[in-house]
Amino acid sequence: MAKVNLPYGIDLFEQVRSRNCYYVDKTDFIRELLNEEFTVNLITRPRRFGKTLTMSMLAEFFDIRKDSRQMFEGLEIAKYTDFCAEWMNQWPILFLTLKDVDGDSFEDAYGLLQYTISVLCIEHSYLTDSDKVDSADKERFLRLKSENGTVSDVKGALLTLLRMMKAHYGREVILLVDEYDVPLAKASDNGYYEKMLNIIKKFLGMTWKSNPNLKFAVVTGCLRIAKESIFTGANNFISDSISSKKYQDCFGFSEPEVIALLDAAELQDALPEMKKWYDGYLFGSKEIYCPWDVINHVRALMTDPDAKPGNYWIDTSHNNIIRRFIDHPQINVNEKFETLLAGGVIQEPVREDLTYDIAHSTEDNLWSILYLTGYLTQVPQEKLPKGMQPEDGKMALRIPNEEVKSVFGSTVKKWFEEKIAAQDRTALFEAWWDGDAEKLTQEITDILFDTISYFDYKEDYYHAMVTGMFLGAGYAVKSNSEAGTGRADVIIKEQRHRRALVIEVKWSGKKGNGDSLEKECADALQQIEKEQYKKNLELEGYKTVLCYGAAFRGKTCLIKLAG
Repeated sequence: MAKVNLPYGIDLFEQVRSRNCYYVDKTDFIRELLNEEFTVNLITRPRRFGKTLTMSMLAEFFDIRKDSRQMFEGLEIAKYTDFCAEWMNQWPILFLTLKDVDGDSFEDAYGLLQYTISVLCIEHSYLTDSDKVDSADKERFLRLKSENGTVSDVKGALLTLLRMMKAHYGREVILLVDEYDVPLAKASDNGYYEKMLNIIKKFLGMTWKSNPNLKFAVVTGCLRIAKESIFTGANNFISDSISSKKYQDCFGFSEPEVIALLDAAELQDALPEMKKWYDGYLFGSKEIYCPWDVINHVRALMTDPDAKPGNYWIDTSHNNIIRRFIDHPQINVNEKFETLLAGGVIQEPVREDLTYDIAHSTEDNLWSILYLTGYLTQVPQEKLPKGMQPEDGKMALRIPNEEVKSVFGSTVKKWFEEKIAAQDRTALFEAWWDGDAEKLTQEITDILFDTISYFDYKEDYYHAMVTGMFLGAGYAVKSNSEAGTGRADVIIKEQRHRRALVIEVKWSGKKGNGDSLEKECADALQQIEKEQYKKNLELEGYKTVLCYGAAFRGKTCLIKLAG
């Protein structure tokens, strides 16, 4: 195994290059970007696909204050000498990221926006010394720098900076805005969307309304906010989403790029698992790996060659999207989720221009959100399951890989556990203590039909479900505990009434039937008797010990009480 200096957690191009980190060369994106005329180019990709690093690369390439020749030496873009002479370090750059403008309240988020603007002003402090800059703009600039600007100052901050930079340099300014929609996404999550929209709409929108100081703007985010909301007045506005073939391999890693990295690290054998877990996103017509996951897993393998693929997405923001979906009172997506979790394909309408305030209002919008944020990916027509025909106005969708499937699964599992815990289980508990096996069979079957299968049904799924029914209800619950001469699946104790339950769980397999459920129940009861699970409980002083066999298949169950 070779040691590769990975850019783990580094999203600044200058640091990646100066620290001699492994870099997947995306610099030809610059030529592709400038291959057409535009005023504003919005590029949307899911989180963790290298948007910030790419925007930082653009800033280093264009920035008139720098000499970036050495930084780009040996990279693809350096081959085009005439192009570099025209564009490299020839333009004033205003580069900001809004990914940290977050808060539980509007006041917190607005304060972070003021801080972000202040940091930007500090970077361009030289403007206050310029004799070409208007004095009124300098006064506004100083208020913004000290975080004392009025609301009007904040809304017009970018416009002020662009005007000052154009005056100072005598050249139009290139504006780069990274993660432009984060403040609105966070505002939507925390209930202050309209207040934040009122700020961001002016803060960004005024910069591209017939602005003579602007060369062009490149903007990145997860969603394309509806044009009338943010991009009103943006002449020559273009947008490239994950459905577009434009820039389809400029964000994320292609398979040849992943293979090259694994070759460098001498980890070639890791490709099949890497593909299974982190590939599968369709951008345009190309399958793409999530770079954040690839780098994290290669890093883990360099430390431990036996490291298993991990879920590196789970700790990033917005994994509550799935939970919102299944919690929505007017939407029932259980069957569709089960199809997706089983590796299947669904077809749903998808719209690519949304506003966050309506994003969760309908089922169609929610499928759109899951697609645009990377939880689902498009299935091309030629790869539709056998017998499935394309539906007009709908997109075929699937879960892209094992990692995202695990996010779905863990979210559904937690939802199910909380749902069971929140239910009034009095009647269910009474049925257990009364020995009413017929009622238990009906009640538990109803519970199974009201949930979502989050992985292939196996014995441990049902074991966890039965255990979860009693957790948090005042009972002592032991799972796979020592009992008699064997290990009982579930033991429930209630000391106050000196009574206990022994429940042996069996799974009849995917292709079982009613007869197999009867057989599994009989085997479970026979096991309870043979292993003397009841004996220790009686020796402990429990006067009543009820023993149950519980057999499951899919969403069907059969409960039998020992005679």
